[in-house]
Amino acid sequence: MSFTTENTELMIKFFLNKVPRKYLQKVANLCIPAFSFIYNGKNIYCPICNGNFRKILPYGYSVVRQNALCPRCLSLERHRMIWHYINTTSDFFTDHCKVLHVAPEFPFLKRFDKLISEKNGEYITADLESPIAKIKMDVQDIPFENNYFDIVICNHVLEHVDDDKKALKEIFRVLKKGGKGILLCPVDLTREKTYEDKSITSPELRKEHFGQYDHQRVYGRDYATRLTEAGFCVEEVNYKNTLASEQYTKMAFSDEILYIVKVETKQQD
Repeated sequence: MSFTTENTELMIKFFLNKVPRKYLQKVANLCIPAFSFIYNGKNIYCPICNGNFRKILPYGYSVVRQNALCPRCLSLERHRMIWHYINTTSDFFTDHCKVLHVAPEFPFLKRFDKLISEKNGEYITADLESPIAKIKMDVQDIPFENNYFDIVICNHVLEHVDDDKKALKEIFRVLKKGGKGILLCPVDLTREKTYEDKSITSPELRKEHFGQYDHQRVYGRDYATRLTEAGFCVEEVNYKNTLASEQYTKMAFSDEILYIVKVETKQQD
């Protein structure tokens, strides 16, 4: 099979929908970067691996997005955006910080570990199934004491769990007063309210209703309200509006809203 755009899209969709994520995580970081030389060029710049490409790989479970997946570090649009945000935010990782990274993304692992180690901090990765996480953990039942972490990073996780409100309460519980987090989820801004239906359980119906076989809801514009109801102060950052359009396009960032959460220092236990 030749590496045409159409064939590449079909191949990626097939593996994403047919192969469990935990197996993809074991193999993708070994296979895909081997082909990165094919995409060398100057149109797209990845700020995570500093790679320059004529284009990058498509990606998507149902709707395939062009220029989404970096062929070198495997970053997606949201990962590059988060990386840029963290590296242009003064002291995001503070001295001696304790960081919980739920469902860690491969492009961040070594880089976050290095940044946090330089701050003499503690970096803990956790997930229920991921082979690249240090500990096995259900985000709905986090095995750490109250007020333990300074930072929690949890992206594109809550749409997968049975009880997202319980998960948010757990994240809030383990964050210190004054702590912060990045809690991105796919949000359909055309929807006022989050759509979920507990009776929809089959992968086929979940894909039809929620856009992906392992999603349990589609968040609407009320996602920030859910974060607030869990106790957080929420900052919604439309990152696309903070950069020049040429810069945004060059780094192939996401159009997603950055949801930055904080715990008030006066918040009661």
